[in-house]
Amino acid sequence: MSGQDVRVLQDFLTRAGFSTPVGGDFGPITFGNVKKFEKRNGLAVDGVVDADFVAKLRAIADPKGARTTTAPGATDTTTIAAPTTTTAPKGRVGRTLGARVLKKGMSGQDVRVLQDYLGRAGFTAGIDGSFGPGTLRLVKRFQQAQELPVTGVVDATTVASLRRIGDTTSAGGADFDMTTVAAPVGRAKLLSNGLAVAPSDAPQVVKDVIAAGNEIATKPYVYGGGHGKWQDRGYDCSGSVSYALHFAGLLEESMPSGSFNNWEESGRGQWITTYSHGSHMYMVVAGLRFDTSGADPSRWQTETRSSSGFTARHPAGL
Repeated sequence: MSGQDVRVLQDFLTRAGFSTPVGGDFGPITFGNVKKFEKRNGLAVDGVVDADFVAKLRAIADPKGARTTTAPGATDTTTIAAPTTTTAPKGRVGRTLGARVLKKGMSGQDVRVLQDYLGRAGFTAGIDGSFGPGTLRLVKRFQQAQELPVTGVVDATTVASLRRIGDTTSAGGADFDMTTVAAPVGRAKLLSNGLAVAPSDAPQVVKDVIAAGNEIATKPYVYGGGHGKWQDRGYDCSGSVSYALHFAGLLEESMPSGSFNNWEESGRGQWITTYSHGSHMYMVVAGLRFDTSGADPSRWQTETRSSSGFTARHPAGL
């Protein structure tokens, strides 16, 4: 984010002992100093300038409200304020994504745009303008996939990552009327960045499998990866499938490929089918293949492969 309030923030950080260039842009230096201030003062270390942060910063940098030495360019020390956490007033539904920090419980047009961008990035969310538990969960998954701090708070860094991915999937790259967005039906869509978008008519559990698969879709292949721990540096074939199924609530513990020969129901499913034999496995979700074999740039692939020699299984009802 940027603006006069960021300039004032930078001035106050400098006064508090964290030398920060006053340029009006909330960049890496400002972000780092905000987190250092939070850590030193016992605040949640998330890099978000909220009401608690502002109160503590003011108490230290300007205890009497006096305008002491001001860093060059920071001309007004009265404008720093925490981002609003209330619903946008009537008539102000055109907020641009990034104009304010978004958190659980907030609502508005910018939340609708956020939900659309999450969908473009492969983390399909219902577009209703309300930042509820579902949106929070997908924001955290997106942050984890992008190796950002997993806070569930949509700050400038998260918005930048969302736009970098999402704007490559739309013609104009600008915020637009969400009512005109046409989601795919029946079959998942593969984006150019290797992430998958779930069909709009898919059951939520299928969307969750796709969202979980997106988290590790571009992780490297590591033999045994995903079996000793869920969060791993890489995943093998069965570790990859286990991860996606586990975080959608369909599997309690990771399993080797051979164990999937007797998993759940026999045969192909409507939405999810696993294919396994003793040395390899993959799965097909909403028409997309999730497979470490042939993964380029990710495990999600549109090309089919022969299932000869594989045992097909599927979750009950799916």
